[in-house]
Amino acid sequence: MQVGKRIFLKRELPDKNLIEKYKKLPSSNVADCMNRRGAMAPRIKLMSKPKAEMCGPAFTVHNRPGDNLTIYAALKYCHEGDIIVIDNEGDNTRAVIGEVMMTWLRDQRHVAGVVVDGPIRDIDSLRNWDLPIYAVSTTPNGPYKEGPGEINVPISCGNISVNPGDLMLGDADGVVKIAREKAAELLPIVEKFRQEDEAKAASFHNGTGNIDWLDEKLKNKDYKIIDDIYRP
Repeated sequence: MQVGKRIFLKRELPDKNLIEKYKKLPSSNVADCMNRRGAMAPRIKLMSKPKAEMCGPAFTVHNRPGDNLTIYAALKYCHEGDIIVIDNEGDNTRAVIGEVMMTWLRDQRHVAGVVVDGPIRDIDSLRNWDLPIYAVSTTPNGPYKEGPGEINVPISCGNISVNPGDLMLGDADGVVKIAREKAAELLPIVEKFRQEDEAKAASFHNGTGNIDWLDEKLKNKDYKIIDDIYRP
């Protein structure tokens, strides 16, 4: 088997009930409960206008920079509800997917989202789509179709590792990866955190909240509070 030109058709997938429950949770709460890690680099931004959060299992694509032959293979082999996650090896010179391929993914494969660590094109149309689309940028430059590339192997996207079947969650803040094998264990922690976070926001709104912990924290971190005007 030639490494670099492999397409794996099977993945271990998260439970569908978990996916439905994670759909109700903000990406920020999930990241906070993973020690404030797991979010993709902020260069990967939401480019469309989905009505709901993106949530589903990762269908990973590792393509040659600026080439989309392997992404075309993903159009053939992906499944309904998948999140197509594309490792473009940091290249930002050529769009690797645009409206034509996105239309197939949306209307024929019914994927739940697309995440590209690189440029896309046809943004005048795609920016109004309900399908969650995340990418780094846009450019008119198109891709080549030569390969190599691989499907459903471990990849790097947005400076984080993504394995096939990992749970991907995305909203206006960005994209978070939840390791498939940790998703069930993490869920109740995030749900509890969300309740506490909402209560905190409500207390700040109605004036009953406080930041009494702050003075001690600043003192322990050796901050100096100076009751005077700054003078160079």
